Amino acid sequence: MSNSIISVRLETDDKRLISEYAQVFGMSVSQFIRETVLERIEDELDLQMYEAAAKEYEADPVTYTSDEIERKYL
Repeated sequence: MSNSIISVRLETDDKRLISEYAQVFGMSVSQFIRETVLERIEDELDLQMYEAAAKEYEADPVTYTSDEIERKYL
């Protein structure tokens, strides 16, 4: 996979804070920002999936034990 560059404009204090935070955890600024952004996206997708599952459960609140699922599908 090839790398791409994204530029972000930051206030000097924000840049310093991010740099120092990343350094404390032994990460480059790029690695820290990449992981933070991807975690945020994953969290948002997880929330969307949870909300969809909760809506589905509210519409049909039937639940099954793992044993019942195993007997049904195995």
